Amino acid sequence: MRRSASVTSQVGLGDRIFSTPADRGLAANIDAGIEKVEAALIDELVYANEIATVTSRYLLNAGGKRVRPMLALLTAHLGEGVVPDVITAATAIELTHLASLYHDDVMDDADKRRGVPSAQTVWGNSIAILTGDLLFARASQLMARLGERAIKLQATTFERLVLGQFQETVGPRAGDDPVEHYIQVLAGKTGSLIAAAAQGGVVFSNAPAAYEQPVVDFGEKIGVAFQLIDDVLDLSPQPKETGKVPGTDLRAGVVTLPLLRLRERAVSDGASASLLERLERDVMVDGSALTEAADTAITALREHVVTAETLAEAHGWARDAVAALAPLPNGSVKKALTRFAETIVERSS
Repeated sequence: MRRSASVTSQVGLGDRIFSTPADRGLAANIDAGIEKVEAALIDELVYANEIATVTSRYLLNAGGKRVRPMLALLTAHLGEGVVPDVITAATAIELTHLASLYHDDVMDDADKRRGVPSAQTVWGNSIAILTGDLLFARASQLMARLGERAIKLQATTFERLVLGQFQETVGPRAGDDPVEHYIQVLAGKTGSLIAAAAQGGVVFSNAPAAYEQPVVDFGEKIGVAFQLIDDVLDLSPQPKETGKVPGTDLRAGVVTLPLLRLRERAVSDGASASLLERLERDVMVDGSALTEAADTAITALREHVVTAETLAEAHGWARDAVAALAPLPNGSVKKALTRFAETIVERSS
């Protein structure tokens, strides 16, 4: 299983921030908790059907940063710490995330995920969809062990994930603001699960109820920031995070914020209108051909002011996420969450 030994280091919560014994102890507790989550993930992904076990473990074995369980384990330190119920919730949340990846790759017709061929390129769409369904079901079983509160959290999060994907697939209705619609999609597809992870850590560690809404707000906002940074990274000539060809999302016809902002400018700016025409003709129709025209148009979008504006918006969402933490007590948890937000936007530098 390809994953660094230290999850806290992967997300920027390293020695630079963990300078006190309490901080270093928190980091060690989280890494130890992640090892328990890893073991639980392997144990849970066993089915009576041998092929189902293989397909379900496929993306798990491909790696991942385990950001969502890390957040659950982190916020659990606002309460009783990494107790067994927190491990169970963190495992269920990561299974839910993994399930969504199987489905997303089918819908996006993606050929790669975490450096390996996507599940549907190996087994076909039907098996990939069924595998995602199995993971969603197992995540629900885990949450059911924790009682009604956990079941409601899982059901609400699952509904928001699906509605986010639904909104993205259907697109904005007549009269909708395309940018507002896009932000709603990001909040549903990404923010909801990150928020659920942070909330789960508070709820299942029996932390004070007053801490619940601040970490939910933090998760929602940092999830949007995360995806906006991905929009910028998609245009990078050397994307550090994905290892993909520049403009992978655009070549697949996926709308991103730089494209939406370009469409706004194209109404009154001739140069923007010309670039938009090139993107729609050379990239979004047959960008998979990796033509020189497509590469040139993507480079032009990367250098356009709308990409800088997207980066600025991501930083704004990250600042708002940190501001939402104001009700939390000062200390290692609040410091770590703040550093996590900083790390999210630093990925673009």
